[in-house]
Amino acid sequence: MAITIAISGKGGSGKTTLAAMIIRSLLAQGSNGAVLAVDADPNSCLGLTCGVRPAATIAEIREEVLERPESRAGMDRVRSFEYGIQQAITEAKGFDLLTMGRPEGPGCYCAANNLLRKFLDKLSSQYQYVIIDNEAGMEHLSRRTTNNVDLLCIVAEPTALGVVTTKRIFELAKQLPISVKEIGVIWNNTVPIENRKSKIENCQLETFGSVPYDKAVFDASMQGKTVFDLEENSPAFSAVRKILEYKLNLRSF
Repeated sequence: MAITIAISGKGGSGKTTLAAMIIRSLLAQGSNGAVLAVDADPNSCLGLTCGVRPAATIAEIREEVLERPESRAGMDRVRSFEYGIQQAITEAKGFDLLTMGRPEGPGCYCAANNLLRKFLDKLSSQYQYVIIDNEAGMEHLSRRTTNNVDLLCIVAEPTALGVVTTKRIFELAKQLPISVKEIGVIWNNTVPIENRKSKIENCQLETFGSVPYDKAVFDASMQGKTVFDLEENSPAFSAVRKILEYKLNLRSF
């Protein structure tokens, strides 16, 4: 069974960039072909941050299948949906990307979500790691379209607002209809840490680690580059690798 790592945080916290760094870190550890990246944020930026253009989104497939009338002859909705999901998997260098797309519309999506959960469970069993970049509200997880989560990483900056956000996401996570084994915070842009240490201590949640401000990450974003363009010794990337080594008991990179 795959180890599932879900990343959450408010918009602008850097969660998508950190999700992409986690993917790169796992590939550097030797997990080529065994990583499934799930972009569950409606903004769908994970592929862009990793330098991958998604072939299609689950939302597009879902709407198309729901509009199609049931038929006993030929492909029914179940088979169409499964085929569509397979077509939506974008193969990248060393990992696969699945993009969820826009939120649900006003119709009933219970049946579609049940199918999606079934196929995602089946799909995730083919990978060693599943990395999920969630929207801030974690609707993807609340609809139970994902199996249980091993690590829920809340990304936040160590400010008063960041601490409030982490607590809100933590409370929301406790209400999820799935099992979340471990929840913690990854503090992002932690410079200068001395001035923000008290904020972290007030959070009262486990700290998985801290990622320092890294100008190279900012420059890469401004220049349209990806996390795979960062140097190996990038302070931010090095910090993410250490967090994974610590939390997943991975060998040293």
